Parts: sequence; C-alpha cells; structure tokens
Amino acid sequence: MNTRISLFFSGLLAALILPACAQTQPAPLKIQWPIRSNDAAPAGKEITIQAPAARAILDGWQAQNPVKGDRFLRIVYWTPADREPAPQYRERLSKIMLDIQAFYAREMNRNGFGPRTFKMKHDPDGMLQMFVARGDKMREHYSGDTGDEIRADSIAELKKAGIDGNKETFLIFCNLGDWDAEKRSITGSSPYYASGTTRTGTAWQSDSPILNIDGLLDVTEANKVQSGQYGHITMAHYDSIFIGGIAHELGHALSMPHDLERPDQAGWGKALMGSGNRTYGEELRGDTNTESKGGGTFLPFADALRLASHPSFCGSIKGFDGISNVKLTDVKYSTDGKKITYSARTTANPPVYGVIGYMDPAGGQDYDATTTTAIPDKDGRFTLDCDALVKGKGGTLRVVTLQANGAASSAAAGAGTSPEYPYNVAADGTVDLDVWNTQQKLMPLADAIKSGNRTAVEAVLKTLEAGKAPANVLEIARVQLAAFDGKVGPAPADATGDMLFLSEAKPTSASVGWLAPTYNRLPVEEGSNPLLSAGGKFYARGIYAHAPARHVYDLGGKWNRFVGTAGAAQGKGASVVFVISTDGKELWRSKTVHEGEVLPFDVDVKGAKTLELSVEDGGNGNGSDWGLWLDPTLSR
Repeated sequence: MNTRISLFFSGLLAALILPACAQTQPAPLKIQWPIRSNDAAPAGKEITIQAPAARAILDGWQAQNPVKGDRFLRIVYWTPADREPAPQYRERLSKIMLDIQAFYAREMNRNGFGPRTFKMKHDPDGMLQMFVARGDKMREHYSGDTGDEIRADSIAELKKAGIDGNKETFLIFCNLGDWDAEKRSITGSSPYYASGTTRTGTAWQSDSPILNIDGLLDVTEANKVQSGQYGHITMAHYDSIFIGGIAHELGHALSMPHDLERPDQAGWGKALMGSGNRTYGEELRGDTNTESKGGGTFLPFADALRLASHPSFCGSIKGFDGISNVKLTDVKYSTDGKKITYSARTTANPPVYGVIGYMDPAGGQDYDATTTTAIPDKDGRFTLDCDALVKGKGGTLRVVTLQANGAASSAAAGAGTSPEYPYNVAADGTVDLDVWNTQQKLMPLADAIKSGNRTAVEAVLKTLEAGKAPANVLEIARVQLAAFDGKVGPAPADATGDMLFLSEAKPTSASVGWLAPTYNRLPVEEGSNPLLSAGGKFYARGIYAHAPARHVYDLGGKWNRFVGTAGAAQGKGASVVFVISTDGKELWRSKTVHEGEVLPFDVDVKGAKTLELSVEDGGNGNGSDWGLWLDPTLSR
C-alpha cells in the first residue's frame, strides 16, 4: 500500500517509535511540510533476509549489558567578520535539517532497520539549536580553501558551550553565498566537503538567503536564478542541489563513502552518496516539462547497513571507543566468468554484523562504486556476490567489515589477505583475475621492500625462483633486489649498448610534486604497495612522477627512439597529463589519463641532445596525482 505521510509526521516517527533513538524535545516548529511518499524506492532484494539477520546480531549484542547514550548532531552557523547571518537562517535551516532527518529515518525504515536517524537539539521555540561562530577576517579572505580556519572558529564557539567539537559530529553552515536580488544571481566560494567516522565528523556546507525547503517545489520561469556554478536554473533545481548536498556531506561526516546505484536499482532515483546530492526532493514536483523533475534520492541498503550501528542512529555507545579488530581467514576470491565471488570467515569482538563490497571501476575516484552486501552466519562465514561490474574496465573490490560497536574497517588483518582486490572486465563482461593472482605472488616482495631489508628481498626472490614463478614476477623481484644496491647507471649520453632503461639512467635533474624522485618503485608509504601497477598490470621498471613532475636527461644526440607507457598509479585516484619534449620542443602530449588508464608512446628522438619528461595535473589540482612513466626505453 502506498501510504503517504507528511514530513512533519515522518520526522516525529524517528524520534518516537524506535526506543534506542528516543529523545525528549519541545513542541515542534509549526511549519508547512511538503507531502512525500515514505516508499519512493522499493525495498530491494536485501531487505527480506539480510536486514533481519543483521539486526539479530547488532541488536542482540547491544542488548547485552547495554550502554545507552545520546549523541547529537551539532549545528554551527559561521559568518565572516563583516557579515551578519543570512536572513531567517534559523527558520530556513531548521526546516531543511528536519527534512533531512526525516529522509534518513524514512530510508532506514524502508531498508528494514526501523526509522533510525540522527538526533538534534531544539531551542525552546521549537527551532533547532545552532551556535553562531564568527571569523576574524573579512568576506574576501574566505573561500573553499579556508575550511580549517572556519572549523577552528566553530570549535572555539562550541567550547564556550562546554562541547568538545573534536569529539562530536557537527555541520558548519558557511555564510559565504553572495546573493544579488536584483540580478537574481548567486555566487560565492565556500568549503563544501566532509569526513568522519562513527565517533566524530565535520561537514562544511554553504548557506545563502535563497536556500529554503519551500523552494523545492518552485519550477516557475519567473523565479529562476543564475548560479555561478550551475547556470540559469529553477529555484527547485537549486534547492535540490544544495539541500541534497547537505544530506550528502552529512553522510560523509557520518562515515559513509561514495557509492552509486546498481543496474538492478534503475528507476529508483539516485543514490544519496553517488549523484543523489543533486536530485533531492525531485520526485515531489508534478511538472514533467522541467529540468527539475526526477526520481529523487534514496539510500542504498549498503549505506543503511553501515548507519545501523552508528551511535547517533542507534542510541548505543557500548564499545564506542573500540577500534576494529576484525581478522579474515579462509579468503577465497574467484570468478565463474561473469561474476566475482568473495568469501571469508570473520573473527572479531564485537561481532561483525555486516560486510560491504564496493565494486569500484578504475577512474572516477570512488563516485561510481556499486555495492554488494552479506551477513556472516553463526560461524562468521559470509559470501559476497559481485555482479554489478562495468564491462571493458578494470576495477577494485574493497571489502569493509562492520562491527556491532560501530567500528568499520577495510583492513583485513589475516595472513595473506588484503583490503583491496583488483580485477579486469573484458568488453563482453568476462572477468579476469590475473592481476590479483600476480599481486598475491608479489605481496611478500612488497612487504620485504617496505621493511628496507635487502636480505629479506633476496630471500623472497629465491623462494619465487624455487617455486618457478612466472617470468614477469621474477623480473620484478630481480629489479627490486638490484634497486637495493643503489647503483645508478650513466647518463644516456654516456651509456653504451643499443638499448637503455631510462629508469636506471642518471638524470640531469628530477623533481616531483609529492615525496621524493623514485625509480622502479613507488616511494615507500605505510600501508601502500611500493610496486608499480597501472591499468590492471604490474611493471618491473618505471619512473615515479607525481604531478607536477619534471625529469631531464642528457641524450647527447646519440639515441633514435623513446618508447614506453604512461599511466596513473593504481589505487591513487590520479588524473594527469604526460608531456615529452626534446631540446625545448614538445613532441608528445597525452590526453588526461585517469586511474586505471595507460597510454603507449613511441617518440622519435633522433639527434636530440636533451629529453624532458613532464607530468601535469589533469585540471582539478594535483592531489593524489601519482603519474608513472612505465618501461621507459631508449633505443639507437
């Protein structure tokens, strides 16, 4: 039955029905809510079996020697020194946040966990409690890059009320929207991002005088606004984007990563942590002849599963400060040709009540990751069926375990296990796990490299040789052992022979945008694999070139060709541009290369005296831009 309920009642549902989330509050603010359905998206195939099984584990553990505790979402309204808070900010934002609170309750209920949602404090007049913080600089100083300053101001304001913001989850509404009523234009640069765990989190939001829940229904031409970011759009479209953005960034502050709706969820709307931040409330509109009409936003089961144990949602703080201690054993990672199956056994205290698999195609950072879920049986065993794969593209399966105290971890602590599992998918959908099999053989080598112990690397090589490992694996191990000797070959101008690996030659100069110039491996970072991999393949040789990078070599006019592969390091989310120049003249420039992509190059360098290799960021800043020159080879 398609029961329709007012948002007002939906909000009360979250506060009154579920005992674990009960709270006492004054009479609610008298406002007129839009009417929306409580079942905009279907329940989904996970609900009937997985939700009850997960709740049995989760609720059962929390009921034993329970520790109840109220965790409130705190709200800070921040404004620069030369600006007063935007008009009616309390009324506007109270309506918006109660709407978002009701959205989470409705979606958690639809997913089988009851109307669990985050809690907020109210002032005596029924509006939400908000702390006003002020910056000490003028408006022109602040931008999207000043989030740390704004957070520090907000933390100081919370401290005055006896609240330690570093131990809370809170939203900061930044009063940095510049509204021109005459021109009906809205501009301004504000921090707009978030991060968090089940213990703490911060979300930066953007406020403006026109941000209003009532605008979700306004599709009139006369009231359109000119957005500096989105162009000439209806008020409904504007409010969907920015109210949905609040719900989305709050999701990050509550520990959720990005994820996309699966093919079997087509027609449900958009997943909140995918592009659902731009579709919030679209299903309310009746005018199908507008760019603002759409299917709305929903919360996939995987996200509801993750939030079910969040202290702000379940009201339990039992084991709240405990860290993840999950161990995975009996790991099996296989394919039947079109689907990946991942199975393992969990050992943990508190128990694991759910497991999420994120199928993340290469590139796109993690915005396009689809999900699959499983609930461990009484022995801790589970199986993830991974079939929402993108044809013709490589990717990574990330496995995240959820414990009953809210701890979540993608670090599997068992021997021979990994939190990430690479795969490739052919154009016809056939799955290839060769890169995983290679990775498994190379894991002891990677660990030996990270230990900095040459003897350990040599021992791994001998073991691989004795086991008759594949030729490419042996070549990688031999190159890594040679790297420990610290010998650098001559400059290309002084080298002999008809072929030279440039990663083993002396550069005239070298600079990178992060860490230090490194050859035939990545710089060693804690927890990272130092071996070179890109586009679903491991490479024995290469030049680490995090943008902006510049490597210059003296060729002495003695070489004819330069060949190799340009790629973005696996697992880093890079987007980079590669440039090859000789004697100051650009000879080759790549398109923007994203994670999972590689491009071969073959450049005529006959007679050139100087070779310059440059890596630029892909136009979105150089964060995580780990570029690689792979198998770079000179020949005569």
